[in-house]
Parts: sequence; structure tokens; C-alpha cells
Amino acid sequence: MRRFGESYWQLYRTIVRLGETFDDKTLLLWVQGERVPRSLTSFEILSRIEGRYRLRQGYFKGKLPHQSRSLYGHDMGDISAAERRRLAWHLPDNFSSLPFSKREEIIEWVRRFIISGSTDYRRYQAAAIKQRYAIRFPGITYGVGTLSPRPQINPDSTSHNPEAFEDPDLLSGVVDAPPRLAMEMADLIRFKTSTLTAIGFQRNGVWGEETASQKVEHLGLMFGALAASPASVVKGRGVPLRQLTFGLLIFPGVWDWYLQWREQRRGFYTKWEEDMLMVAQALTRAEVGWIRQHPELLKKVQPIEGLIAPEEIEFARRDWHGACDAFHRHAANRSKEIQRVMRVHRDPFEPIMVILEADSPLSEYRKITDEILKRMPDEDRYPRAAAEAVRSFLLLRLGLHLGLRQKNLRQLRLCPRGHFPTSERRLEDMKCGELRWSDRENGWEVLIPSIAFKNSGSSFFGQKPFRLILPDLLDLYKYLEAYIDRHRGVLLGSAKDPGTFFVKTVKTTSLDAAYDSAKFYEAWRTVIQRYGIYNPYTGRGAIKGLLPHGPHNLRDILATHILKQTGSYEQASYAIQDTPDVVQQHYGRFLPQDKAALAAKILNQVWEAA
Repeated sequence: MRRFGESYWQLYRTIVRLGETFDDKTLLLWVQGERVPRSLTSFEILSRIEGRYRLRQGYFKGKLPHQSRSLYGHDMGDISAAERRRLAWHLPDNFSSLPFSKREEIIEWVRRFIISGSTDYRRYQAAAIKQRYAIRFPGITYGVGTLSPRPQINPDSTSHNPEAFEDPDLLSGVVDAPPRLAMEMADLIRFKTSTLTAIGFQRNGVWGEETASQKVEHLGLMFGALAASPASVVKGRGVPLRQLTFGLLIFPGVWDWYLQWREQRRGFYTKWEEDMLMVAQALTRAEVGWIRQHPELLKKVQPIEGLIAPEEIEFARRDWHGACDAFHRHAANRSKEIQRVMRVHRDPFEPIMVILEADSPLSEYRKITDEILKRMPDEDRYPRAAAEAVRSFLLLRLGLHLGLRQKNLRQLRLCPRGHFPTSERRLEDMKCGELRWSDRENGWEVLIPSIAFKNSGSSFFGQKPFRLILPDLLDLYKYLEAYIDRHRGVLLGSAKDPGTFFVKTVKTTSLDAAYDSAKFYEAWRTVIQRYGIYNPYTGRGAIKGLLPHGPHNLRDILATHILKQTGSYEQASYAIQDTPDVVQQHYGRFLPQDKAALAAKILNQVWEAA
């Protein structure tokens, strides 16, 4: 405007046409730097200014302080507001001006390859998740916190809504467990998670919090399938809620129906069914099985046509241990039969296969972190967006350097520089690690006690903690310290600090700033969707052919990279805190085929150095 001697009002009268509602004050706020264009209408105005001043198309867009910010105002027909927010990031700026068929093509591509992923398992999962049928146990905390020992419920109460359902056709979606079943589940969880076994009982092995939460969920799905209506889309068995009890689980007919029901839904048997049978065997094992030690469960069992005959109940009353022995043998035989025919439904490598097939998987995946930095928003103008971008960058960088499972990365605590670090004994009690500054090594150190790992009993640890100094490579310390000093506080807002390194973006509806497993996985997928998957319609995204995936895939990338570079299962195992046998079992197919040539290449480095 200064170059052409125009005021903002003269420019406004020139570019805004008669009848248009664009406000002249908006243009003034752009000039003053108080606001920036966000809508499609605003970008149309920018395009006219570029034409008036003979600038190339996109000149002003390239100067915006938030390059990856999505525009609003796209014409997406009758798509819901929630889906619009997910789609907007991945649509080109000229989406609304494209022909209808092209817009349909773009939306379909985004839905298939970015939002849901295009694997068979993703399509199955998307369809199955719409059919809700589980039994929920509200007296037990899921995912985080402490598993409640026993819900405070009157077992004889008739006021509990789900208990009042007499007609299974009334059941739809997820319902709360009836009081007696909830008490049985709470007793099982207490039995498998308490430090000391109750007097008079025996057990073999203890469940951790994650394992207990998983078993609650899986058993809830089984009871939900039994209770769901046969006339519903779930096609359950229609057992009334008041008849559900763990005593049902010693009858072969119940398990055979459930196994076949799952096979009909999925089309084949998988390891899920084998794992469930292993749980059944553990619950009925002689001397240590929880069901085996609770014969009173049989009092609540009633005959179910086609599943449990009156004669079977009578036999169990006469000889409880004999009935448990018979079922234990039945479950073992079914497990062997399923092992012969089960298939793998979800190939964990499929979403990242394009990376694993590269000569240097780590270098290929690192392109995502470069993409994040390339599209980093201006911190002064967009502090929260910049904080989220830095968090995304550190999620991937720390994951690539540490090779941790998502649980250990999610629960990693922070000790800022200058603060006294948490003692190793205290970290053992909390079963988590900590990021702290090491004056001795003059660098940021990660210390995680071995008990915090899923495979804590592995020979890799030898009861010693995991300790690693993060390398100050490619500005890692710069962004690490900026996140600790400024960005993390922006994300927390006024919420209570949970003490973990990674925190959620706190909003008005947030109750807790700490990530749980589901939210952490969702945050990781969002990073990959926005920065990892190459979008041919917008030109954004780092890697062609990549699909949405979670944090666990980083371990696959690290192990495969080292295996390809060295051919050593042992060295690959160091990167993911595991044993060579595990690496060979999971990643052996990525070992270079010409092993002799690989060995010769390593040996030849000596001659080249000479």
C-alpha cells in the first residue's frame, strides 16, 4: 500500500465488490497485524490484492505466521460439524471452488487414508465399533488410577436399572453390570491385584493395573455378548442380565457359543479367542484358580437352553472340582484347535510398511519431525498452537531416541533443571521414569526403573534401571528446554500439574491434564495424520504411502533400522529394551537377505579407513 500510495480505505473500495459483506475494519486489522485471514472469503480478498499489486498467487499466504492452519467456510454439504473439524485440516484451500465430483473424491480419500486408514482391520474396526454391546463395571477405574476393591452395591437391590431389564430386546449399547456380577468382578480384581492373598486362598501370578483393566474389558465384552438381543444387529444370546454370573464360565456350552459367535462376526479365529481361553483355564486351574475357589458361584447359575443343561448344573453341585477339571480340559483342547486355524487380522507393520521397506527406516521416519518444524506456528501470535507443535515434535523425537512403549513414554515424569530429582526408590514405587538434568553428564537424562517396564523380568534389565543421556542433536535440547520453560505451561493453563512430561491441552471441559492410554494414542495418531501422511491434494505431509498408526510402531522402526544396518538381533534388541529372541521372532523377516554381503560391507570399512 505504501509503495502504491494507497490507504486501506482506497484499497478496500477497489477490491470489494458491490453487495459483498466483507468489513473494511477487517482489512484495517490485517494491516495493523492484530488479525490474520482464516476464512475462504478472506483468502479470496487476498487473491484480489495480489492481482491488483501484480504479486504471484499465494504471496500473502506464504507470509502467514501459522502455515498449517486450516481454513473455515468449506462447502461440505451435510457433513456433521464434528467430522468437518476433522476433515478441514486436510482439504486444499480451493476446495469449495472445485467441481462436486472432485470434492467428493477428496473427502473420500481423506476419510479412507487419513481419518480411518485403509487396512482391512481398520475397516472391520470402524464397522464393529458402531455395534455397542459390552457390560460396563462402573465400580472399577479404567486405564488410570486405582482399581476399586469392591463397589458399594446392595446385591439384593431391585432399583438398579439394568437389573430391572427382563426382556433382552430392551438391551442396546453399553449397560452397567447388575449388582451381583459387579461384586464378583470386584472380588476377582482384588484377588488378582492385592499385594497379599486373602487367608484361605491361593493364587499363581498377579495382574498389574493395565492387565487388570484389559481383563475387565474383555470379560465385559463376553458378558455383553451373552446379554445382547438375538434380534439386534449384535445377534447376542439374549441371556437376562439377572442371570449373568461368573459361575457360567465353567460350562463348555457357554464358551463354545461365544467362540463361534466371535468367529461369525470376524470371519475367522484370532489370537483373541486363544487368549480368552487361557484366562478361562487360569480361572479354573486346580488350587489357584479364582472360580475354582468359589463354589458358591454355582448357586446363581440357572439352566439356559442350548448352553447349560440342568444335568450339568446338578453334576457341578455334586462334584464342583470335577466340573472345573472337565472344563479345564475342554478349554485346553479348544485352545489347541484354535491355534491350528487362527489367523492374524491386524498386521502391526502394515501402516508403516513403506518406512520399514526403506534402506534407512529411521531416516525416513525422521522426515515427519522435519515437517513439524517446517510448519511451526509463530509462538508470539499462536502460543497454544506452537506449544502443541513442539509437543508433537518431542513426542516423536523422544520416542525415536528412547524406543519406549507408549505406557513408559506417557508416564515419564519431569524434573526441571535446578530441582532435586526423584529418588530411584520413589520411582520404583510409582512404577514410572523421569526426565532430569544430569550435571555429571551435562545433559538431559532419562531414568526408568526396570519394574516400570512390561517385560521387567527380561534378562535385558537384570534388575537394573534403564538410563540414557539424550543426545543434543538437531536442536533437540533447544526445543526440549523451550517446552519445559514455556510451552508446557501454556498447555496446562490453570489446571493442576500432573507431573508428567507430556500433558494434554487443557480446555474448559478438561478434568485432568495427564494422558491416559486412549488419549495418548489419539494424540499420536493426530500427529501422524497432520504431518506424516502425504496428502496429494494439499502437498502437506512427509511420507507417501504412510497410514495412521500409534506410538508402539516406533519400536518396530528402531529395531528394523538397526537390523538392516547391522544384521544383529542383539544390537536391535538394545534399542527396544528386549532380548534377541524377541527381536528375531518379530522382526526376522526384515533381516537383509544377503547376510554374507552385509558382513563383508562391515569388514570392508576397516580397509576403507586405512
